[in-house]
Amino acid sequence: MDWLIGLGCSSVVAYLAYRKQSLSQSGMWAAIVMGTIFYAAGSLVWYGTLLAFFVSSTVLSKVKKKAKAKYEEAYEKTGRRDAGQVMANGGIGMVLCLLYAIWPNPMLFWAFMGVMATVTSDTWATEIGSLSRKQPRSVLTWKSIPAGTSGGVSVLGTTAAVAGGLFIGSGIVVFEWLSGTALGSDVFVYPLVGLIAGTVGAFTDSILGATCQVMYRCPHCGKIVERKDHCGFQTKQIRGLRWMNNDAVNFISSCAGGLAAILVALVL
Repeated sequence: MDWLIGLGCSSVVAYLAYRKQSLSQSGMWAAIVMGTIFYAAGSLVWYGTLLAFFVSSTVLSKVKKKAKAKYEEAYEKTGRRDAGQVMANGGIGMVLCLLYAIWPNPMLFWAFMGVMATVTSDTWATEIGSLSRKQPRSVLTWKSIPAGTSGGVSVLGTTAAVAGGLFIGSGIVVFEWLSGTALGSDVFVYPLVGLIAGTVGAFTDSILGATCQVMYRCPHCGKIVERKDHCGFQTKQIRGLRWMNNDAVNFISSCAGGLAAILVALVL
């Protein structure tokens, strides 16, 4: 019955996102599979956390969309999330959910919290940070760089990243409470772990974006972009590892956030 309920709920959410052009067709199917597994193999906490990330990120992507369009044209993937983006953001969490159902080790849950805090922090930083009126700075050199450039950070974006991690940690407190779990000191620990893990993961994303992520130059306009094509022309790789695209960066930074959450939980 849990599998059927999960399938039904996830299908409705994914279809609505598809109709609102937040998901591509492949992204819709990936979201249905992922949501079903989160609901059936996990609990309200696991499924609710996934929804909290997805809904908040979808809403923020619609905020001042026209103002962000000129920066998004440089990104490898924008607009409707495809299956690759869905899996890059939630795939690790889905695997952790399945592992926890088989072997309920607390470290797996902490890792899950860190992963979801990271993808939320990174998404919030991108969606809100791109609206900053001040030019971003390189996370490595702290020199001003063009808006939309991978590896750029800003005060607004960093604040959004911190808020995203705190949002996930606090959301888990709410979902645990709704599940009837006795929280104790975790009511303070969860938000702290989410904040730290999300921030670590988001900065890992920025560092990878400034160093290892593959970047290209458009032969027509000269812009440095993440895409293999721009302005109708094939772009030329100028730095980074060819396999280190946006999805790979998201995957690695999520792992970093998960590890950070485990370490913080062990210390606390």
